[in-house]
Amino acid sequence: MELSERIIQTLEKEGFLHIYEWQDAPGTVYEAHYHQGKVTIWVTDGSIMFNLNGKKKEIKPTERFDVPTRVSHSAVVGLQGAIYIVGEEIEGDS
Repeated sequence: MELSERIIQTLEKEGFLHIYEWQDAPGTVYEAHYHQGKVTIWVTDGSIMFNLNGKKKEIKPTERFDVPTRVSHSAVVGLQGAIYIVGEEIEGDS
């Protein structure tokens, strides 16, 4: 079973209702925003740098980031772009 399939199965078991794969070009910027429900990002290729309250955290392949609910954050996609699996508790909340 490939990595993406294992990630999707894990997120399904955890109760995420909306799960999908997403791809961003290098340097894509996500301005400050927040989520109403649980959202997790699981990178399969490339990287994403999150900024939460001035603290930066880079998420690389095979790493997961559980985005804190109702906490403002921004993100910038790394130089190689990024492919990742998103799990949302509330559809359309990411």
